Amino acid sequence: MKASIFITCICDSMYPRVGEAMVRVLKQQGVSLDFPPGQTCCGQPALSSGYWDDAREVAKGFIDSFRDSEIIVTPAGSCLSAIKEFYPVLFEKDSKYLERSKELIRKTHEFSEFLVEVLQVSNVNASFPYKVTYHSSCHPRRFLGVDKYVYDLLKNVEKLDFIPLAHEEQCCGFGGTFSVKMPEISESMVNAKVADIMATGADVVVGTDLSCLMNIDGRLRKQGAKVRVMHIAELLDEGMRT
Repeated sequence: MKASIFITCICDSMYPRVGEAMVRVLKQQGVSLDFPPGQTCCGQPALSSGYWDDAREVAKGFIDSFRDSEIIVTPAGSCLSAIKEFYPVLFEKDSKYLERSKELIRKTHEFSEFLVEVLQVSNVNASFPYKVTYHSSCHPRRFLGVDKYVYDLLKNVEKLDFIPLAHEEQCCGFGGTFSVKMPEISESMVNAKVADIMATGADVVVGTDLSCLMNIDGRLRKQGAKVRVMHIAELLDEGMRT
């Protein structure tokens, strides 16, 4: 199987190691990967801020860059949910890009969903001898329903001690531009999330969305906590190599 990597802005600029981990995991499953060099931001920041005309132009470039891809895989659920939820609305008056956006949506998958649903792989032969809890990000949970795939992957990791997170479904407070527009509320929300994480006694909190993990990691570090914050691809990759 051949797939193209949609790496996303935050992964490219802040967490390239997550992209590298995802590539290693997928290659181990026999997936041939490429990286369309023309890919850009999907337009989510502009969408979230209400600049729909600007988002539309960015989205056109994004769609065109993946035009020849057979399958697309991304580590970021929020970007994919923005594509699936808003592209058909963005292009409702543009028949050409409406059809292209629908084609893009049909062939694009979040990493954990791609592993379990498309490749039919829920056990990657990983071992991870730590206590792990899971933060369920808003967009992957509500728009994509990826939690079930993450649970399938985690339960098949040897030696992993999974500890449920209280209020796992509650927002961490990032919310894209929400954290900038309403910082006091955002800070209160991430403080509550971190308190729940600390209460588990977990060594690691894992998730599927990098912006949320960045927010949680920043608050944990400010509080001096030693909890590791990992994307599911990183956990699987590390577990496969130890």
